[in-house]
Amino acid sequence: QVQLQESGPGLVKPSQTLSLTCTVSGGSVTTNDVYWTWIRQPPGKGLEWIGSIGYSGSTYYGPSLKSRTSISRDSSKNQFTLQLSSVTPEDTAVYYCALRRHGAVEFWGQGTQVTVSS
Repeated sequence: QVQLQESGPGLVKPSQTLSLTCTVSGGSVTTNDVYWTWIRQPPGKGLEWIGSIGYSGSTYYGPSLKSRTSISRDSSKNQFTLQLSSVTPEDTAVYYCALRRHGAVEFWGQGTQVTVSS
């Protein structure tokens, strides 16, 4: 059973960079055919795929946030991270990390609320 846990600040000021870390247990961030994924859900809206990092280290980003997003991983800590730059209040959301395989999310983190406000 893979478990994922998000961590990071719950409040970020506008124009700053949002940084979140996902710690993985019960699995490895270098496992073949697995994509470690960030997803968010703004209040009153649906889920939005932010991006993924694959087992080879390749990254894939959603078109709407691609210019502001960076996803990386630390194999030694079994973690992967999200950085979203130049945030605005529209980036306020619950952010989830997840394991995606064969096109479907198999495991979710519990989610973490991030609010962008001065």
